[in-house]
Amino acid sequence: MQRPNPDFSLKETAPHLGGGGLTGDKLTSTYDLVEQMQYLYVRVVKAKDLPGKDATGCCDPYVEVKLGNYKGMTRHFEKRSNPEWNQVFAFSKERIQSSVIEVLVKDKDLVKDDIIGRVMFDLNDVPKRVPPDSPLAPQWYRLEDRKSDKVRGELMLAVWMGTQADEAFPEAWHSDAATVGGEGVTNIRSKVYLSPKLWYLRVNVIEAQDLLVTDKTRFPEVCVKAVLGNQALRTKISQSRNINPMWNEDMMFVAAEPFEEHLVLSVEDRVAPNKDEVLGKCVIPLQNVARRLDHKPVLTKWFNLEKHILVDGEKKKDNKFASRLHLRICLDGGYHVLDESTHYSSDLRPTAKPLWKQSIGVLELGILTANGLLPMKTKDGRGTTDAYCVAKYGQKWIRTRTIIDCPTPKWNEQYTWEVFDPCTVITIGVFDNCHLQGGDKSAGAKDSRIGKVRIRLSTLETDRVYTHSYPLLVLQPSGLKKMGEIQLAVRFTCSSLLNMMHIYSQPLLPKMHYLHPLSVTQLENLRHQACQIVSMRLSRAEPPLRKEVVEYMLDVDSHMWSMRRSRANFFRIMGVLSSLVAVVKWFSQICNWKNPLTTVLIHILFIILVLYPELILPTIFLYLFLIGVWYFRWRPRNPPHMDTRLSHAENVHPDELDEEFDTFPTSRSSDMVRMRYDRLRSVAGRIQTVVGDLATQGERFQSLLSWRDPRASTLFITFCLIAAIVLYVTPFRVVALLTGFYVLRHPRFRHKLPSAPLNFFRRLPARTDSMI
Repeated sequence: MQRPNPDFSLKETAPHLGGGGLTGDKLTSTYDLVEQMQYLYVRVVKAKDLPGKDATGCCDPYVEVKLGNYKGMTRHFEKRSNPEWNQVFAFSKERIQSSVIEVLVKDKDLVKDDIIGRVMFDLNDVPKRVPPDSPLAPQWYRLEDRKSDKVRGELMLAVWMGTQADEAFPEAWHSDAATVGGEGVTNIRSKVYLSPKLWYLRVNVIEAQDLLVTDKTRFPEVCVKAVLGNQALRTKISQSRNINPMWNEDMMFVAAEPFEEHLVLSVEDRVAPNKDEVLGKCVIPLQNVARRLDHKPVLTKWFNLEKHILVDGEKKKDNKFASRLHLRICLDGGYHVLDESTHYSSDLRPTAKPLWKQSIGVLELGILTANGLLPMKTKDGRGTTDAYCVAKYGQKWIRTRTIIDCPTPKWNEQYTWEVFDPCTVITIGVFDNCHLQGGDKSAGAKDSRIGKVRIRLSTLETDRVYTHSYPLLVLQPSGLKKMGEIQLAVRFTCSSLLNMMHIYSQPLLPKMHYLHPLSVTQLENLRHQACQIVSMRLSRAEPPLRKEVVEYMLDVDSHMWSMRRSRANFFRIMGVLSSLVAVVKWFSQICNWKNPLTTVLIHILFIILVLYPELILPTIFLYLFLIGVWYFRWRPRNPPHMDTRLSHAENVHPDELDEEFDTFPTSRSSDMVRMRYDRLRSVAGRIQTVVGDLATQGERFQSLLSWRDPRASTLFITFCLIAAIVLYVTPFRVVALLTGFYVLRHPRFRHKLPSAPLNFFRRLPARTDSMI
C-alpha cells in the first residue's frame, strides 16, 4: 500500500496558549485558546484650545503617533481648534524599536505641516491592562514644544500595554499594516458577519377567474409566471382551456430578511411558439405574507390582476380590469433552508426561531498562525501574500484581520459559537486579500483561495483542546498543491451530556422535511438560490465578504462532474464492501478446513446455537460490544482533515483535471461535442452523488465501532450490552413474535417521522468531511 505523503498529513502542535500563566499577568478566560500578543495602545480622543498657525488664526489639526520607524496619523479637521478623533493606534510589541512614544499635534499645510505641540511617554512607565479590567480612562496632557516648554493647547490621551483580547483591538490602526491607507484599511480589519435569515416561500397557484383574452376565437393556453428577484418559475399550461383556468401547483422560492424584493405574478397566454401575452399581473409584498410554523395549510386569498397597457411608451394601469388570481402563499418557517452541502452542514435548525431547541454546548476556535504560505501575487517584482482567515459555523461568519506581506502570519484570534447539534461541521478557509488599495484600484480583483479545513464536531471529545497544524491543500489545473499550513486550537464544551445524547435520536432535519418533503431537484435549485442570496448580502457588508470567498466556503460547485471524485466515491464503496468480502473469504476458509482447529470450534459453536437458539442474538450483540471495546484502544485521537488519498487527488491524470476545471457549459470548439459533453457531465454528476451517498451510508456503519464519534460509539456499545442482557433474559420466541408484529403493524400505528435508530444512524460521521 502506498504510504501517505507526510506533507499532506495532520501534525499535532504545542502552542503557548493563553500565555501559559508564566508572566503573572491576569488572563482573560475568553482568550485561552490563542497565544498572547502584546500591543502598545494609544487612544487619541480629542484636543482643545489649539492655537492658530496660519494667517487666518485657525488651524487644520491632526495627530501623528510616532514610535521608532512606525508612524500613524489621524484624519485632519479644517479650521477646528477643538477637534475630536477618538481613534486607537496599536503597535506590536515584537516590532517596537524605541523606548519613547511621541504624540505630535500638527497643522495641515500645503507646503509643510507645522508642529503645534507634542506629548512624550516612556514605555517603561506605560501601565498594563488585561480584560476584563475596565478601559483605561483618558487624561488631558499639556502640549510641549521641542524644548519641553509648555505651549498652548491640550490633548486627551490614553496609553496602555494590552493584548489582542482588548476591545479596542479590532478597530485599531495597526503598525503591521502601516503601508495600507485610505479605503484599504477597512478591508483588512477583523469582523463578524451574520448570514441573512432565509425562508422558503411557498406559492400555491390554485386558479384564475374571468381572464380577458385578446383572441376569443381560440382556446387559451394559460400559465402563471412567478418572479422573486432573480428567481423565476412558471406553472404548467392549464388543462382547462377557458377563461377560468385551474392549476393547483406549488412553487418554492428562497427569500431573505429584510425582504427587499416583491413577488410578481403574471398570468400569460401562449399565443404562438415562444410568444406569450400577459393577461394580468399582481405584486405581493413579502412583509404581508403569512408565516407558518407547521404543516397546517394557511387560508387562501384572491388577488386582483392589473392589466398593463402601453400609452405613449409608458405603462399605465387599467382600473376597470376585474380578473382575479386565487393563491395560497406562506413563508414556511418549519424548514431549514439549505445553503450548504448536507454532508457538511453547520446548521440544521428551522428558520422560525420559536422552533429552536436550547443549545447543547459551545464551540471555541483559536486561529493561531499559518506557516509556509506560498506567494499568491507579485508586488514590486517579488512574491507576496496578504492572508486572512474566514470561518463559518451556523449563521455566524468570522473574518480575521489581514496580515500584510507575511508568509508566516500570526492572527491569534479566538471566536465562539453556540452549538445546537453535535453532528455539524465548521469550515475554516484561508484567502489572499487582493483589495488593499481600495476603491477603483482593486475593482475586478478576486481574493485568491489558499485552502480550507473542515472539522466535524461529533468527532471531538468534549472539553479537550485540540491543537493541530492542518495542511492547506488546493486542487489546481496543474495538480494538487500544498499552499502552506494553518495552526488551529479547537474546543467543544458540552453543557448537558444528556441533552447531547438525546440529540442522536432526533431527526437530522426539522419535521417539515419529513411531513412535506421536497424533491431532490427542488432542494438543489433552492440551495443554489440560497447560496446566491447569501453571497450577495455578505458582499454588501463593510468590509465585504466577497462572493468568491462565500462560494468557496459553501462549496457551491460540489455537485459538478469530476472523474476524480467519481473514482474516489467508487473506491469508498469498495472500502465499505471489503469487510463483507473478508467475511466471505473467512467463511470459505472455514468450509475448506484451512485451519482445522478453527473449523472444529466453529462446528461446536454452531451445534450450541442450534441446540440453544436463544443465545444467537445475545452472542451477536455481546460480540459487537467486545469489538467496540477492543477498538477503543485504536480510536482516532485527532480530528479529521483533507485526505488526499481518499480524494484521489495526488496522482490525477492531466486530462481529468482539464475536464474537472472546464467551464460549464464546456469551452470545446465543436457544438456537437459541447452538447454531448454537457449531457454526459450532468448525468454523471447525479451518478457521482448517488455513489457518494452509498459510500456515506456504508462508512456510517463502520463508524459505529470506530470511535470516530466517541459519543455515538459509547451509545452503541452500551445499547449492545443492554440488548445482550435483555435478550438473554427474554425468551427468543417472544422476541421474534414481537418483532414480527412490529414490522407488520398497521399503517395507522406508523409515524411519518423516522425512527430513533434511523435518526441515530443518520447522525453518524462519514468520511465526507475529509474529501477535497
